[in-house]
Amino acid sequence: QVQLVESGGGLVQAGGSLRLSCAASGRTFGMGWFRQAPGKEREFVAAISRRGSSTDYAESVKGRFTISRDNAKNTVYLQMNSLKPEDTAVYYCAADLNNAIDYGLRRVRLLYEYEYWGQGTQVTVSS
Repeated sequence: QVQLVESGGGLVQAGGSLRLSCAASGRTFGMGWFRQAPGKEREFVAAISRRGSSTDYAESVKGRFTISRDNAKNTVYLQMNSLKPEDTAVYYCAADLNNAIDYGLRRVRLLYEYEYWGQGTQVTVSS
């Protein structure tokens, strides 16, 4: 069983920044961040490969968000800058045991690719 614990969510004004953290147990895997707003389906935000050499971003966050990882700490980060009200959502980290991003596969953006999920952390951006 892979355990993932997110932290760092909170309330921030539009234009502000937050950094989310995801502490993972066990081996290193490709990791993704997803978010889910009320009444909407969970959507892809960003992903990072096992060694951190490859990343992928949703168009809506490209240039504003940065995903990174520190494998010595088994932790993945999502730095969120220039936040907008439409970024408001519960943010989840997830582990991809098949490491799709390492193979350049488009399924890295698909919800069902990920086998393990954290509990989520709320991000609220006020206007």
